[in-house]
Amino acid sequence: MEKRNEKTGFRGRSILNEGKSGAFNVPDLCRKHGGGQRTHYKRKSKYGGMESSNLYTIRALEAENAKLKKMFADGSMQNVALKDILGQKL
Repeated sequence: MEKRNEKTGFRGRSILNEGKSGAFNVPDLCRKHGGGQRTHYKRKSKYGGMESSNLYTIRALEAENAKLKKMFADGSMQNVALKDILGQKL
């Protein structure tokens, strides 16, 4: 998994707010901030109706989910290794 900037969601949210104000259309907004239109619409679908407090909650849940996935993968690898060892001894 690629490492993301911690503030990506907050920056995306501020760009969306700037676009919502109507000062720029989407292509100009993307050009100004150095992003693509596809990225803009992805951020809009992900962060469109959220407040800042929700972003903190989502970040915490994503971090916890990643930690749990890693724990599950480690446990699965240990389980497979034990089965291989026990299978060889029999």
